[in-house]
Amino acid sequence: MTIYAIYGATGHTGRLVTADLLARGKEIILSGRDPDALAALGHSRIHPAAVDDPVALRALAESADVVINCAGPFAATGLPVTRAAIEGGAHYVDHSVEIHHVREVFDTLADPAQRAGVTVLPSVSFYGGLGDLLAGAVGRTVSDIDRVTVAYSVTNWKMTHGAVETARLLFAGTERIGFENGELQVGFVEPRNAVFAFPPPLGPRAMIAPVPFPEPLTVPRHTPARSVEAQLTSRTFEEEQAFTSEQVDGAARADSEFTVAVQILGARDTAAGQLHGHDLWRAAALASVEAAVRVAGGAAKPGVASPAEAFDAVDFLRALAERGAFTLDLPTRR
Repeated sequence: MTIYAIYGATGHTGRLVTADLLARGKEIILSGRDPDALAALGHSRIHPAAVDDPVALRALAESADVVINCAGPFAATGLPVTRAAIEGGAHYVDHSVEIHHVREVFDTLADPAQRAGVTVLPSVSFYGGLGDLLAGAVGRTVSDIDRVTVAYSVTNWKMTHGAVETARLLFAGTERIGFENGELQVGFVEPRNAVFAFPPPLGPRAMIAPVPFPEPLTVPRHTPARSVEAQLTSRTFEEEQAFTSEQVDGAARADSEFTVAVQILGARDTAAGQLHGHDLWRAAALASVEAAVRVAGGAAKPGVASPAEAFDAVDFLRALAERGAFTLDLPTRR
């Protein structure tokens, strides 16, 4: 039987991933940095492993077929757990949104993963992952693409402690990674005021542009374009509860609403698509579990890949929609 290890199992995302795997009848191991918190979960198989303990991390990977890393910020946990997974012969999926971490995984671990015969999928989550999949799904309908814009509208987002720390790291950084004129651009980028025309009933919204999400790195790997940018509604971080809700319960945290929209401008035509739902945390958990199950079944090649590079983006998104992660509109063309 395939065994799935959840690293960061005591956190909110880890609990959602655990619940979904159990609902699918999967065999799991719960892991993380706090032995007492793991024991309190009451599961029969736990494996404490500090992020700075490579022996324990490798032993975790050797006991599993797939490791799902839910423990952010991934600037701290990502590389140690990814390396342990590769060395232990386990496939790897994570929830990272930090583009510098994702780039380092692609740059340094693609060859080791391929040699080990394992698949590594960073950023299979809400931010980054769903945008990458949606861009891949919509992009297949347009030739000679000039610009890909991935826009996130999020209201009533209640961040966990890990998400707060990740957000602080993301927006404090001054070296940004973008994709312009057909190549990666690295350096300081002054955020600008922008407006994105979401489909009704949302309509135009003020945006933070660009935001340092992974799409400028991941989307060009499967969708040739001259420019890729991610944007986020300004109001998302203006809402007070976003940064003051670390201690709320799971039911309160589930009360978010989101729309992810992609607009693709080509030389001769354009296309757009969107997904809409409630509880972005659950959508993220379902995405990572779907990826892990597919990887365990041999659906992706060894090496490092983005979600839409590893899987058929339309099929993957439809599978998530069928499981209630969101409603899906793919794509409009004019």
